[in-house]
Amino acid sequence: MDTKQKILDEALTLFSEKGYANVFVADIAERVGIKAPSLYKHYKNKQAIFDAIIEEMNRRFLKEAGALKINGADAAKDAEIYKHITEEQLITLGNNLFLYFLHDDYTRRFRKMLTIEQFHDKKLAAAYMKQYVDDPLSYQGMLFGLMVSSGVLQTENVEIMTLHFYAPIYMLLTICDRNPEREKEALKTMEAHIRQFNKLYARDEKNMQNNKRRSQRRAK
Repeated sequence: MDTKQKILDEALTLFSEKGYANVFVADIAERVGIKAPSLYKHYKNKQAIFDAIIEEMNRRFLKEAGALKINGADAAKDAEIYKHITEEQLITLGNNLFLYFLHDDYTRRFRKMLTIEQFHDKKLAAAYMKQYVDDPLSYQGMLFGLMVSSGVLQTENVEIMTLHFYAPIYMLLTICDRNPEREKEALKTMEAHIRQFNKLYARDEKNMQNNKRRSQRRAK
């Protein structure tokens, strides 16, 4: 690990232990084993370190997404992938992503820090909302919207459907953050959640044809 990466790693550890506001550049430099002026050669201030931590976390996620054969950032590309996978494949993918977010040390420490600090700092509250609410809902909303347009899913309200999918998953993640022993239970719930979601929103061609025939008979 080079000095620049070590700065991010030690800063994230300190932020998650002491809180963002209680950590100073000199504290980070000391943990890295360098002087503050040397740290400034890599990052101009604490905010720059924080921004770089987010970039690194997103980079790590995209790498993981690639390993799982999805894009992770382009909803249109992922919609094409999701159109052709089975429910069992979707469950496996969902579990793998859930376990990544739960166990990846970098992601876990960042989530812990923002969860605590959102109540003390307006900027960090905004970062929390962007990272764990606005961005996921925006991406998944676009993804589901495309799948509805292509006939893979059906709903009258994509926004509500997106909430139905995402909210339980994030709740399970926070449960496991606080109670790691509930991980096995959470994975079972994840599977049931995905199956129920498909039952509610997946387009059932047989039922559609039956409804169409009934409508035609009524019209006569």
